Amino acid sequence: MKHTRITRISPAPRQKPPTAARAHRARGTLAAAAAVVASAGLLAVQPTVSQAASIKADALYVSPNGSASAPGTESSPTTLASAITRITAGGTIYMRGGTYNLSQTVTIAPGNNGTSSAPKQLSAYPGEKPVLNFSAMSEDPANRGLAVNGSYWRISNLTVERAGDNGIFVGGSNNVIERAVTRFNRDTGLQISRIASSTPREQWPANNLVVSSESHDNADSDGEDADGFAAKLTVGAGNVFRYDVSHNNIDDGWDLYTKDDTGAIGPVTIEDSLALNNGTLSDGSQASSGDRNGYKLGGSDIAVDHVVRRSIAYRNGKHGFTYNSNPGHMSVSGNVSVDNAERNFSFDGGTSVFRDNVSCRSSSSGTKDRTIGDADGSNQFWSGTNGSRCSSYGGALKWSFASDGRLTVSFGG
Repeated sequence: MKHTRITRISPAPRQKPPTAARAHRARGTLAAAAAVVASAGLLAVQPTVSQAASIKADALYVSPNGSASAPGTESSPTTLASAITRITAGGTIYMRGGTYNLSQTVTIAPGNNGTSSAPKQLSAYPGEKPVLNFSAMSEDPANRGLAVNGSYWRISNLTVERAGDNGIFVGGSNNVIERAVTRFNRDTGLQISRIASSTPREQWPANNLVVSSESHDNADSDGEDADGFAAKLTVGAGNVFRYDVSHNNIDDGWDLYTKDDTGAIGPVTIEDSLALNNGTLSDGSQASSGDRNGYKLGGSDIAVDHVVRRSIAYRNGKHGFTYNSNPGHMSVSGNVSVDNAERNFSFDGGTSVFRDNVSCRSSSSGTKDRTIGDADGSNQFWSGTNGSRCSSYGGALKWSFASDGRLTVSFGG
């Protein structure tokens, strides 16, 4: 069985693109990565604290049967909505396990901020699994689940399901969403976009990190809007997806769409992540109107210089990686694309740079890759037959998160 471990190295002050020789040595492991660059404004993130870690003495506690007027102690928990308004910078809200049946959006309001040195934290109580269930909502763009419109929050180990729109919506900046699951929502599972149409460009959400999270089986009624993850339409610079898995969503795995009336968005980085079986729900349902790509990287012929590296596209319903009319100078490196229904790599224009990418198929059927831009001999694209590296990527794909949150993928199980 071929094991693909996606790991993290120590932070460095600056990242340099790998030379061809170094890239070849890493081939087949998709290793390495992900230093957080302080000079780029990204929020540094340490490994998740062990579930056995000590509970903070000054924390607030919430539970499915908590009361808004309760003090928020472990013995007398409050509600999530109440705790959000009461927590101070550096404080932690612990959610006890169980299902929270909610009918209205839970909002972290603009201005309800932590700081860079003292973020506000919303986390599962160690060892427990809180689920925010919004099935009482109707499908409507106003009916989001958890709206993170403040800044400098760290949200971890929550499941958000069945909202009438996005499961988690991020409109603030410098937030970390970690080990979250968004599922069965009626628009994109987790989306980063501006809070409102009146939000000025300089306040578009920036420098958010979504890490070690899963988004699946999100589906809207028309079948063309619900992706796994999205940073689209109106986002600032520095948003990062790392060690994330998007699977079995009705539309795309990732959507970085732009349109004419709002213009270019800030460059987004997707690294060490996995998109599989998008366009088909877990129950086999499909929608003819869905785009069904693994990674959709643009729109409307607007140039944005995204970075996509060390990520995998597997058996998505259309393309694995597609520029989607983004003529920008994207960096596409160290990726693996296998058995997507049309092209594994589909870049019909632009000046993107391609290094050490691998494209494979289990049969001779499929559409040949197209990569307009700077593509050198370090790549192995598919033009009708498999190259030698494809021996490492045959058979079924399996994935899991390691205890430290890193993504592990194996082929050939």
